[in-house]
Amino acid sequence: MQVDVVVVGGGAMGSAAAWQLSRSGRSVVLLERFEAGHHIGASHGATRNFNTAYAEADYLDLLAESKTLWDELAAEHGAPLLDLVGLANHGNIPKLEKVREAHQERGIESYFISADDAANRWQGMNFATDVLFVPGSGRIRSADALVALRNSAEAQGAIFKYSTPVRDIRVDGAESVVVVTEETEYRAKRVVVTAGAWTPKVLNGLAKLPSLVVTQEQPAHFTPTDNTLVWPSFNHNPDPDPNNELYEYWFSPVYGMLTPGEGVKAGWHGVGPVMDPDERTFEPIPQQLEALVRYAEEWLPGVDPSSAVPISCTYTTTPTEDFVLDSFGPLVVGAGFSGHGFKFTPAIGRVLKDIVDGGTAPARFHADR
Repeated sequence: MQVDVVVVGGGAMGSAAAWQLSRSGRSVVLLERFEAGHHIGASHGATRNFNTAYAEADYLDLLAESKTLWDELAAEHGAPLLDLVGLANHGNIPKLEKVREAHQERGIESYFISADDAANRWQGMNFATDVLFVPGSGRIRSADALVALRNSAEAQGAIFKYSTPVRDIRVDGAESVVVVTEETEYRAKRVVVTAGAWTPKVLNGLAKLPSLVVTQEQPAHFTPTDNTLVWPSFNHNPDPDPNNELYEYWFSPVYGMLTPGEGVKAGWHGVGPVMDPDERTFEPIPQQLEALVRYAEEWLPGVDPSSAVPISCTYTTTPTEDFVLDSFGPLVVGAGFSGHGFKFTPAIGRVLKDIVDGGTAPARFHADR
């Protein structure tokens, strides 16, 4: 079967690439090895943070574009995809001051409030430092976003094929790639690989990528003790406590948000065990879960710490935690989203489309950086 572009991997980034490519007039087939809505990778779940607390220009550019595109997609979808409940950032004040300075330069609304004022405003949380609050942040309805991306792409003619593993990719020339499945072969001028934790396996040496470390991350939902409490999304860099026997986890930032109907989600950023994605246990490391419950006891007085319901997902992390958005001949790769990519999804789809069209991503996202 001949098409303009084959997309391998149907999570958030692949779906966004298919959306952007199809609405630009390309014929697109997306191949996903698992069923629609599966819980095996990194894109499942009801919510993600829409976190705009970045100081780097490349990320702030993508965020501004993503906000516009999320709104466009929501209009097509017929329902909101962003809940702008705000974002409370605390701990590591020097870093937050740099974020605030970058926001001021761009006219992004954010401001510091004292720990006492923050505790009065958000009584389900404790604070030890000033808080940088960003009103235009919040959460993404991530499960709805995946449906919206697929529906909008299919409305433009894209074909999504689930439960369709890719068995081989053959590069036949600068303008020809063959993608082999059990059922058929697809020939295209360009192939976009957005296979998450499976990217190295899918590419099988066809692209020289930085190290991609796959970890099984293990956040949890906690039940609020009072449903009248107001919850912003949050990022926290707690000071490490060397007297705590769970000390190793207190080096890591914590992120969280209210997931309506499920509870307050909280998780350590990037401390899960390294794991082959085909050999995941889906079970939390007991000490890591204990540390997260201890965190909730100390910092989230508005939840019942004993109610923790663990969640399992994957991170695929580069050495710099910057994404890879690059081309290797007729192959275009989006990988290494390092646990902070979802908020950028629609803009990353646009970048991948532009690379297919012969453009390039900002140098920060090149594989050989």
